[in-house]
Amino acid sequence: MDFLSVLSFVPTLVVLLLIACSTLVIRIFSGKSIRSNEYYPVAGTIYGLAFHWNRLHDYLGEVVKRHGTFRLLVADHSEIYTKDVRVIEHILKTNFEKYPKGQYNHDIETELFGQGIFSVNGAKWRQQRKLASHEFSTRVLRDFSCKIFRKKAANLVSTVSEFSTASKTFDVHDLLMKFTLDSIFKVGFGVDLGSLEGSSKATAFIKAFDDSNALTFQRHIDPIWKLKRFLNIGSEASLKKNIKIIQDFVQKLINKKREQTEKRINFSDKEDILSRFLVESTKDPEMNDQYLRDIILNFMIAGKDTTGNTLSWFLYVLCLNPLLQEKLVQEINIVVGDQGNKASAEDFLAAMTDEILEKMHYLHAALTETLRLFPAVPLDGRCADMDDILPDGYKLRKGDSVYYLAYAMGRSQDIWGDDAEDFRPERWLVDGTFKPESPFKFVSFHAGPRICLGKDFAYRQMKIVSIALLHYFRFKLADDDRNKNVTYRTMMTLQIEEGLHLRAHTRQT
Repeated sequence: MDFLSVLSFVPTLVVLLLIACSTLVIRIFSGKSIRSNEYYPVAGTIYGLAFHWNRLHDYLGEVVKRHGTFRLLVADHSEIYTKDVRVIEHILKTNFEKYPKGQYNHDIETELFGQGIFSVNGAKWRQQRKLASHEFSTRVLRDFSCKIFRKKAANLVSTVSEFSTASKTFDVHDLLMKFTLDSIFKVGFGVDLGSLEGSSKATAFIKAFDDSNALTFQRHIDPIWKLKRFLNIGSEASLKKNIKIIQDFVQKLINKKREQTEKRINFSDKEDILSRFLVESTKDPEMNDQYLRDIILNFMIAGKDTTGNTLSWFLYVLCLNPLLQEKLVQEINIVVGDQGNKASAEDFLAAMTDEILEKMHYLHAALTETLRLFPAVPLDGRCADMDDILPDGYKLRKGDSVYYLAYAMGRSQDIWGDDAEDFRPERWLVDGTFKPESPFKFVSFHAGPRICLGKDFAYRQMKIVSIALLHYFRFKLADDDRNKNVTYRTMMTLQIEEGLHLRAHTRQT
């Protein structure tokens, strides 16, 4: 095609773009009862969030502080954003069946989560929930997971010790994400991934997974993501490439595990979760390899991103509050007692029984306070399956989404008092004993029938790692420009952007 032909096509292209934009605007604003007092006030469109994307959760917190619960408009529905505890309990528990994940969210997340537990509803959700609930309740899995957590934590101590001895700065966020990935792969799938030891395949997998997380979340503000997916261009081309890396990696894992299990007659002693799901797949033809891949990836984001990110924010806060760091070390020394004199990290961590972990009330409170201010999933929600009236009297229509702002809630004075933005573990303690809050007020582990099954596992893992690191090291922020504005990367989980660079000084134990 010559230049004149291209030039003659430009007016037609401009007309088509104008028609497309006009159609989108009409779909966004028509039929939304914008001026009706029966519906929540409108604070803009979802696509306008693109201007605040790098600080999305802080921006949404500012808007909800000004307007209370509000709406953002999308082409085919409204999205409601709230920090109202009554509304959250209404959608997550009281009217649970009326508020599934919704087709809109499923379409956005399907490449990454597929038919996994985070994305599905109805029978598939109940099937996976039942299987996972059974596995998480078994003592075999609990004992196996604690054994792995202790072993991997000892490896982490060894790695940090090398940096400490050499007086080098290091990215603790990178180490913790690798640690949690190694742990979930061993506990969930019986595989030693070796990412903490520098496996190049694991590094490529981690990058592909994190980028897919961010690119998938970005679809919410991209009105033409489906067109880009069809044409395989831009962000959608990148997402497709990353998804292939993820799926190929996980498929090799399934093939290897299937070969191992087929050689065994008795599966009752299998400790990892994948082996048990493979046994179930022999009874259910619908549990094919694609279904198993989806289950694995859902477990992985639950086991890697949530715990790794929380531990990173935890160390960041302790570096900002060195007195809190020493107070935690005091508790560890008191509770652990003579066990702290063990010759090696392996022996020391082997002594960290459930009984000892349960006595760490201040540590439990500090980790919970971290989750309050830095929730692993900063924004989550559901979709109305029918017209409804919410507890505050406002209406919503079938197809509307309701999102609760966990990040903004943690900083809300209406919920937590005048010191809401302060890191204060004592708010969780009564006479030195940890006291939980309502899960609809503290939503870091979700609430209602979909409440996180791995909550106790997460706390157990975080306590073991925290005890190991604080017992052996004193942490300080590196004098590094990258640490001057520590913030998050905008994605489905609250991940520190560009890492957290620390120095570790060995303690005399």
